Amino acid sequence: MIHLRRKSKPIVLKNRTASTNTTSVTIGGDAPIAVQSMTTTDTADVEKTLEQIYGLKMAGCEVVRCTVQDPKDAAGLPAIVSRSPVPIVADVHFDYRMALAAIEAGVAKLRLNPGNIRDEKKIREVVKAAIDAKCPIRVGVNMGSLDPDLEKRLGHTPEAMVESAMRHVTILEDLGHTDIIISVKAHDVRSTVEAYRLMAKRVAYPLHLGVTEAGLPREGTIKSSIAIGMLLAEGIGDTVRVSLAAEPVEEVPVVWGILRALGLREKGLDITACPSCGRAEIAVVELARSVEAIAKAYTAPVKVAVMGCVVNGPGESKMADVGVAGGKGKGAIYRKGALVGTFPEAELLGALRLEIERVIDEQYPAYRNELTLLTPSST
Repeated sequence: MIHLRRKSKPIVLKNRTASTNTTSVTIGGDAPIAVQSMTTTDTADVEKTLEQIYGLKMAGCEVVRCTVQDPKDAAGLPAIVSRSPVPIVADVHFDYRMALAAIEAGVAKLRLNPGNIRDEKKIREVVKAAIDAKCPIRVGVNMGSLDPDLEKRLGHTPEAMVESAMRHVTILEDLGHTDIIISVKAHDVRSTVEAYRLMAKRVAYPLHLGVTEAGLPREGTIKSSIAIGMLLAEGIGDTVRVSLAAEPVEEVPVVWGILRALGLREKGLDITACPSCGRAEIAVVELARSVEAIAKAYTAPVKVAVMGCVVNGPGESKMADVGVAGGKGKGAIYRKGALVGTFPEAELLGALRLEIERVIDEQYPAYRNELTLLTPSST
């Protein structure tokens, strides 16, 4: 059961340069839960960074964070922000000059813990610039970046993360900045879930969900899916990043998979596939992977059932827009459980693709212009 979503303050992210072609993304309120990731390139290398940003956008990412560690990174930001198709978040730590440069470059949001700057005068300068520019700030506390005194007193606990985050939030609020987004990430599921539950009771600001340093794709996907899925099912969370030790574009499908599984967002084919068994008369795993490859060409939320035999095929297909069930050297295509036709195995994928496109034309016409057909060689 999905709980009613926690009420949070809506905060709009939009790159603030005149030449930008980005669209705005709202975090919180009644807005859809937003999908985020982070570049791994040297931000000073504008072209490589933009190439990665566009790749993330094509994968379905809606907000992208870039590190800003030094003046070279900061110098690349104006061009990146102005040419990015998505809102850009500047990841800044300790050096207030990088925060000021990012705000001047027109970023949509800062990821900054003001308490890390230490000097009160410099903190005030950054916060004033953010307020003047209407630039939101994300306060992000990880289990490995607790305030030292809280770590000593409370240990590596969810409570310590929340109290550490609240210190940074209070600094911003006392200076008049309330366009705040918060994250409290741990590397394990239990601590992450408990920290966000505690934070959700303390503030009405939007929450950025994630498991920090989740691991390699397999382990990281499992941990992230459990933690993020639990929180979203409880109505907690407004934007999500799955942090994997992999190319950032690999993070995006995982987020969409979590959101789609919970019925919170729709994007791309929703594939149901049987696990195969002794009844299967076709290589069902191979078939499912082929359908998954086809899925990359579509953004419409078409439901597709992939079955290995005719025992479950018709029944499962009734709950899907399109179904495919394998047989000996052939297969059947279904539409809402009704048989469309039987085709030789070599023609099955082509017939399935044709039926998917018919569904898009009839049920999701708005997605037709976004359709990018795969070439035969890519399937």
